[in-house]
Amino acid sequence: MKRDSRLSNVLHALLHMAEYEARQGSPMTSDQLATCLSTNPVVVRRIMAGLREQGLVASEKGHGGGWRLARPLDQVSLGQVNRALGEPGLIAETPAVEADGCLVEAAVNAALADTYAAARALLIARLDAVTLADLAEDFARRLAAHPQRDLLHAHVRKA
Repeated sequence: MKRDSRLSNVLHALLHMAEYEARQGSPMTSDQLATCLSTNPVVVRRIMAGLREQGLVASEKGHGGGWRLARPLDQVSLGQVNRALGEPGLIAETPAVEADGCLVEAAVNAALADTYAAARALLIARLDAVTLADLAEDFARRLAAHPQRDLLHAHVRKA
């Protein structure tokens, strides 16, 4: 199964947005976020539009505009971000059916389906318990301990 990286990519972008605004006093543009995520600004705008609809980010048009968080970091859980993304498949819903009609596979898949459901419930609960503030605190600890503190925005261009 291919790994879905949308959640980790968006969390990455949201933390950069918070840090950038704290340091620069301005929102991040779609171009800057695209550089951060190694993608196209159109992809960033599409993703951010979905987050804006859920009240997680706000956008400002024109010169000096861009994207910023709409809520304080401690009021945004990873679960909220995941739901705003349409709950990408972090854990498979059901096991793949490789040999349709095989009773052994049916027994295995039934057991795995229950296990996947339990794992999803635990994952969702954990995502709901962790906030962007928690991630920002971890980042701050890592940055303080890192000898090259100037690497914070190594892949973010200034406006």
